[in-house]
Amino acid sequence: MEEQKKQLLFYQLILSFHAAAMQQMGKLENAAAGDSKKDIAQAQLSIDMIEMIKLKTEGNRTAEETTLLERTLRELRLSYVEALASDEKPGSTSENQSQTSEKEHKKGSQKENTEKKP
Repeated sequence: MEEQKKQLLFYQLILSFHAAAMQQMGKLENAAAGDSKKDIAQAQLSIDMIEMIKLKTEGNRTAEETTLLERTLRELRLSYVEALASDEKPGSTSENQSQTSEKEHKKGSQKENTEKKP
């Protein structure tokens, strides 16, 4: 594969995780769903994925790729802190959605456990 194509694919990979994290923090609207619901845990996972890519590609990146990674991580971390701060406000809708999702997940897990028992 030619070097220019590899670099383009690398940029697209990083930018897709960036867009996902921004959607998950409620900073971008999800075009498919038509909303901007927050999922802070998923946003953290997307940021962690970019960090893992940065670590695994150490010593094998161009200066431009390194700059892209560093800028992307810096922007996402700042946005993440802002999203956390807005979630901590009393009556925050994303906080309520998060609690509701956790309750639904626990109910589903409990239901699965009871169905498995003979």
